[in-house]
Amino acid sequence: MVDSPLPALRREYDQIVRQLDQVTAGAEREAVKRQIIAYFKQVDALIGELTALKDDVRKLVDRYKQVGTSTAEASAPEFSGVRPAVHADHIGASTFIEKGWSLISLGDYTGAIQALSRALQLSPGETQAESLLGWAQMLHEDYDDALATFQKVLMKEPANSLARINVGYICLKKKIFGEAIEHLSKAIRLDNDKKATLYAHFYLGLVYLQREMYEDAQTFFQKTLKLGPNLIEAYYELGRAYWFAGDPAQAKTTWEEGFKANKFNPWGKKCQETLALALQGQEPPRT
Repeated sequence: MVDSPLPALRREYDQIVRQLDQVTAGAEREAVKRQIIAYFKQVDALIGELTALKDDVRKLVDRYKQVGTSTAEASAPEFSGVRPAVHADHIGASTFIEKGWSLISLGDYTGAIQALSRALQLSPGETQAESLLGWAQMLHEDYDDALATFQKVLMKEPANSLARINVGYICLKKKIFGEAIEHLSKAIRLDNDKKATLYAHFYLGLVYLQREMYEDAQTFFQKTLKLGPNLIEAYYELGRAYWFAGDPAQAKTTWEEGFKANKFNPWGKKCQETLALALQGQEPPRT
């Protein structure tokens, strides 16, 4: 790690302060003015460079997530949301909300939970903070806490489809299939958020697959791929729905299509691996 530039900048700041305390003549005042302007430009340029670097770090995180994605089980909904606007408030809650959003984006769910919990201490019941906290808890696999948090959000915003599909996902993970179907079906009926509608179909497919209702599962996975062809995971699950329904030929075709759709995606590779198993006469995983 390189040394921080802040100590040097702080020393320069203190030096300017001392010069201001000693200014007497107009020429001295003009010289300090020029120094302050140059100092401001230096700090502003550094902030711009650090902001650009921070955005690049997010790209690194995205690349890491792509490489490190686990294909052991269904993925949680991809985190999304507009960066919160930081505004001046006397209690400072918005700063913690923005920090929480950034930490979720960077994959630091523990840090995000801490920041957003602090935001809610400062501003109890703040819906945006509650929604982000639910995301952080869910991605940290604190499912009971996340479920309670999202239920608070839905009490205030029944048409919040993203919160609703997150509840559906959590219910799926906890095998509370009835509630999962209820929330996911409601998100589809609302149809007010494309991402929520996509994931609602996908997770309903998983619910019916786990319940061994294979034709229903196929229907929802097929609709998922129409809505979002880049959700490669749906090819893998659709192939399993065909296989366990007694249609191995269609299953193999589907896994081949999934691999061809994105050979570098972890789920595309999973399709290829499962196809190879099937061609060797072995069964694909049940879970």
